[in-house]
Amino acid sequence: MKYVVLVSHGTMAPGLHNALKMLAGEGREDIVSTSLENGMSSEIYAENVRKCISGITKEDEIILFADIVGGSPLTTAANVIAEQGLIDKTVMVGGMNLPMVLSAVLTKDDMDSKELIDALLPEAREALKEFYVAEEKSEDEI
Repeated sequence: MKYVVLVSHGTMAPGLHNALKMLAGEGREDIVSTSLENGMSSEIYAENVRKCISGITKEDEIILFADIVGGSPLTTAANVIAEQGLIDKTVMVGGMNLPMVLSAVLTKDDMDSKELIDALLPEAREALKEFYVAEEKSEDEI
């Protein structure tokens, strides 16, 4: 199975996980998340990552999304994944957003994990756009 693992500072990863439940379906065992909370030690966070990925085996694959490239949640999760012997079955992305992670969840089984990331990164960039509402003019203003 391919797992989508979400990690972050604060509640971003659990929040994204919650949104994914709404959009991709409840009860999905292929999505897991944990986060580094304010004041939490790196040892406790590492243990939370271990618990989070405890059901993942060496036959599985991991697509790891983190909030920031090089941040503690990503680097600690990578270290835990490596100590579990799963690093060679893992692709990692720093800087996640809901459209990218949702696309990953919905299409991860259709292609190789590396090809998936290569497809998702441009799509994620394209999803970032300014949103504005055009002001409607009344007949008196015309």
